[in-house]
Amino acid sequence: MTDTPRVPLTLISGLAPEAAGRLADLLRTGRPGTAVVHHDLRHVTSGVVRRRIQLGPRDQLTALELAHGCVSCTLREDLLPLLRKLSSMPQVERIVVRLDEAMEPEPVSWAIRNVLVGDRPVTEDVDLKAVFTVVDCARWLTDVTGDDTLEERSLLASQEDERTVAQVALAQVEFADLLLLSGAATDAWNAAKTCAVLDRVAAGVPRIELSEMDAAGAGSLLAAVPPHSRRGEVTDPHGPLLRGQPPLHTDCGIALLTFTAQRPFHPERLHDAIDVLLEGVVRTRGRAWVASQPDVAFWVESAGGGLGIGHAGPWLDAPDGPAWAEVSPERRTLASLRWDPVFGDRAQELVVVTDQATPEEIEAALTGALLTDEELAAGLEAWRNYPDPFGAWHEEPCEDTEVDEDTYTVKGKEENK
Repeated sequence: MTDTPRVPLTLISGLAPEAAGRLADLLRTGRPGTAVVHHDLRHVTSGVVRRRIQLGPRDQLTALELAHGCVSCTLREDLLPLLRKLSSMPQVERIVVRLDEAMEPEPVSWAIRNVLVGDRPVTEDVDLKAVFTVVDCARWLTDVTGDDTLEERSLLASQEDERTVAQVALAQVEFADLLLLSGAATDAWNAAKTCAVLDRVAAGVPRIELSEMDAAGAGSLLAAVPPHSRRGEVTDPHGPLLRGQPPLHTDCGIALLTFTAQRPFHPERLHDAIDVLLEGVVRTRGRAWVASQPDVAFWVESAGGGLGIGHAGPWLDAPDGPAWAEVSPERRTLASLRWDPVFGDRAQELVVVTDQATPEEIEAALTGALLTDEELAAGLEAWRNYPDPFGAWHEEPCEDTEVDEDTYTVKGKEENK
């Protein structure tokens, strides 16, 4: 790490492009020396990304042709080197990156911290101060409770993008340090229910009305970011699942369930039961222990009508698990509190935000998927022979992309979720 002062960096995300553009304009006009960068991915499936850079009177639009059209390529081949270049310009005092609607801020933050441009990460040049997410109050609740895909909304970020709008909308809000509310809800009930969901998925994150903001107000937004905010810190899949202090009572039909258990799921029964997370559920996040794969933690994540199950790495007690000194203090603390003399830190821990479904029916379905006493007594070797519908893991399509102009390598591999 050099002693040169790093240039402050702010990310703007959200499924409200006009409002996000207005916020970026306010940030630019409110402070001279602010460079605004925006990559438009609407033509990325054809291998073309439109990049716009605004700095002072300069407003430059460039069409970039990428060998492999996707978000990862855009980050590695253009955005990261561009951040380094802008940070070295004396007239640039701050950088604002307005992310495309289809981009989630967490993988972008991960790339900024971990992908090497040349021989060092971009964090030696820029200091990620905050992530702002713009929320369209008129349609956000519909987005996060629906099952529309990005393809159906013409928002694909790559040819292989199978995400739902709900997955993106919730990921953008959950990773935010500050929420900017745009427009008005359709009615009072929609407004109250939207607040109830935000209270549970983004607890403790301040909300500010964008419509009431001017350039001077936009310039002071960083002061509204709470000290405990993550500021681009990437989620540890084995860390705490609840950030802030979400309310535990039911509000407007929205409730929060924390499901925990000290025995594994039967793979087939879990597969049969998992549809319960897609009906009347806003959000599910957490770790699962599946009997047929006892050494690896599953990451389960649902949003509206979309569900993803991925690999969260080995348990600490697994033969190839990480050493205690290699993991975060939070993970060591959680493991110590629930350590089992036979199964170590293996456990179920899911957080579910429900809407039409009740916490009781979700809990009953998940409990029914756990091993019975008889199955538990059969032991690990018997479990490994269970038919397993979760056998294959999804690989991010451009993981092995090589870049010709410079060398881009990765410090550790982000888990697919």
